[in-house]
Amino acid sequence: MADVKSRLTEDELKHLQHLLLGEHFALLYKGSLHGYNASTFHAKCDAQGPTVAVAYNGSGYIFGGFTSQSYVSSGAYKNDEKAFLFRLKGKDGVLSPLKIPVKTAACAIYDHSSCGPNFGGGSLQMLNQNAAAVVTNSNNNYTFNVADLHGNDLGLLECEVYRVEDTSTFLESPWRKITWTTEERGKIMEEIRSYKPYLNSVPQIRILVLGPVGAGKSSFFNSVNSVFRGYVTSQAIVGSDNTSLTTQYRTYPVKDGRDGKPLSIIFCDTMGIEETSGKGLEIDEVSNIIKGHVPDRYQFNPAATLRPDSPGFIKTPSLKDQIHCVAFVIDGSKIEILPEKLEDKLKQLRRKVNQFDLPQLVLLTKVDEICPTLEEDIQCVYKSKAVEKQMRITAERLGIPLAQIVPVKNYCSELDLSFDVDILILSAMRQLIRLAESYLDNFPFEKPKKEFKPNLYCDA
Repeated sequence: MADVKSRLTEDELKHLQHLLLGEHFALLYKGSLHGYNASTFHAKCDAQGPTVAVAYNGSGYIFGGFTSQSYVSSGAYKNDEKAFLFRLKGKDGVLSPLKIPVKTAACAIYDHSSCGPNFGGGSLQMLNQNAAAVVTNSNNNYTFNVADLHGNDLGLLECEVYRVEDTSTFLESPWRKITWTTEERGKIMEEIRSYKPYLNSVPQIRILVLGPVGAGKSSFFNSVNSVFRGYVTSQAIVGSDNTSLTTQYRTYPVKDGRDGKPLSIIFCDTMGIEETSGKGLEIDEVSNIIKGHVPDRYQFNPAATLRPDSPGFIKTPSLKDQIHCVAFVIDGSKIEILPEKLEDKLKQLRRKVNQFDLPQLVLLTKVDEICPTLEEDIQCVYKSKAVEKQMRITAERLGIPLAQIVPVKNYCSELDLSFDVDILILSAMRQLIRLAESYLDNFPFEKPKKEFKPNLYCDA
């Protein structure tokens, strides 16, 4: 499994956000992955602040409960006037939202290490007897018709717990300055169009794009390509599979317009990174790519890396064939639940890249999923406390400076370009170019060779 994924669909998530007045959710615990037991639930969810527990049964019901209080395994009831039970979907998965407010706030939550999420001391208790099951009982703490909540189907297909983060508040001023105008968009585009590497031997810089499956590697190239084509396009293969859709090493030049000349930038796309050994891009293969040994359209084989005697192996690559900057693409909405093995693999890749002294930039994608308000106004990205928090968590978990992390929104479902989305993409591109140029500074400047012209008028 390449990443921990929410079972909630986009539509279900929006309805749950509506019940909670537009908050952002970060998945902390997933029963099918972490185990249906109370100890694991508390290890993942204690001291996390407000949480919402979501249960799914075989009859199609989606239901659960919210508490604004932190679980701390106190062994006592917790007072919570904001707590409530809810149903998102009823029988056969029919959307039918229902909200059941707490009646006795002093007994809203029973917070005990031996219990999973327990609302009202048994009104709704999940992970009953450390199993994928619930117990419900309408009492003085919550009053409701039990059948309305879950159709009397007590078995669970899944149980998830999310931290609920307040995204309704923003910083008074952005902590990074960006000019959000069409003029600024044009200015950055022209800067990128006119860029030429200062070394004559390197006509185009090569940017290697790495990241977990589904983080948005190929989508980032497609988004950059779209900005310069003038319409949303999709050249690199993208999708939502659990395994990498990119199976070849691809080099993608960026063209200025449909029939325009290629810019001085080439994106190098790879397989997605997976936590399981023998799947996805292998670390040893990255060295070959960085050194320039891997040809375009090379078919990756996780079981066997490219060797000097392999067909197509570039034996004597020059500087222009090598990588000049690395972009790590990370799904910002899932950085906190990144599987441990996947996190270790990313850190190993960082160490490998560091051996070549290559500059690196993290592209934090899906910022509109971190903060739903950004779906309407991406210009608030550097005011969003939720986005800033995810960027700092990314810096801490991957061991990379905050200055080398930029938020990005790729074009995924849109049919038309938006100048403010373009500005975020172009700003990331400009930073990648600057980093690549700093890498080329390590190599001596080559003076242009003078053309030899014979003297046709020398004395005999």
